[in-house]
Amino acid sequence: MAKESGARMETRNETMVLEFVLEGFHVAQHLGKLLFLVHLLVYLASVMGNTLIIVITWTDPRLQTPMYFFLRSFSFCECCFISTVIPKLLSIFLFGDRAIHFTPCIIQAFFFLFLGSTIFFHMAVMSLDRYLAICRPLHYPTIMNPRVCLLLVFFSYVLSFVLITGVILKLSWLPFCGSNVILHFFCDLGSLIHLSCSDTKSLDRMAFGVALLVLFTSVITAVFAYSNILISIMRLPSAKERQKAFSTCSSHLIVLSLMYGSCVFIYVKPKQTNKLESNREAALVNTVVTPLLNPVIYTLRNKQVHLALRDALSRVNFKK
Repeated sequence: MAKESGARMETRNETMVLEFVLEGFHVAQHLGKLLFLVHLLVYLASVMGNTLIIVITWTDPRLQTPMYFFLRSFSFCECCFISTVIPKLLSIFLFGDRAIHFTPCIIQAFFFLFLGSTIFFHMAVMSLDRYLAICRPLHYPTIMNPRVCLLLVFFSYVLSFVLITGVILKLSWLPFCGSNVILHFFCDLGSLIHLSCSDTKSLDRMAFGVALLVLFTSVITAVFAYSNILISIMRLPSAKERQKAFSTCSSHLIVLSLMYGSCVFIYVKPKQTNKLESNREAALVNTVVTPLLNPVIYTLRNKQVHLALRDALSRVNFKK
């Protein structure tokens, strides 16, 4: 277990923290290598699964639609998102290397929140896309043209960048002069705020406001989209048409429920330091489980992606 001493700097009778220690999970030492292997396999499976979605939706002519364009961008974000956290977690399990310097810690916190927010805005865009495809099919090709699709993805990144940059800049200006042990397995915002030796009420309010904006913008968009989709599906004349319409949305709904549940639990709290212990388990769902399940859900429950994968495998076997 890493010690709390960490690197520090004496300034005006205060000890300023230059290095943090990630507490990680309380597990027996002999389980470290086993947990390393499990998380490594999950990480590789997640990255390869999302990369496969990117390649298939990029190369298959049948998947050149707005829905798969957004899915491709979403999978790219998922690959980057999981890569901000899991490599350091693997280092903790294998080498016991819990130390992380101040600047890399702030950078990790920024990319975790930036990519996480971008993913939620992508989910909102994908909900809107399904709403237009099912409820406004005649206007859908005109509204969701390539230019609009690019702009929606672009603004998802830009809005996330602006919102999270403000929070992280305010966090980086806080003095850290007490304990340097982060009660998490990565540089979590709430855990870092908890370590500051200054008044953090304004940052708590700012983080709470950003979390509300990101999560509930996405939730409200999804609720609006899928309530209208459900009404439209129920009006379809045949059961076969209803099943076909619902199958295009079911994968997205499963991913939505997984992501919203854990993120609302972690971030929608007026004080970011509340229940830090329970945040670790919920964050593990977001950073490990969800990115792994997304490729499985989108490929197994999506007939078009399934066919594209089968055709790609057939072409590979034919060349051999």
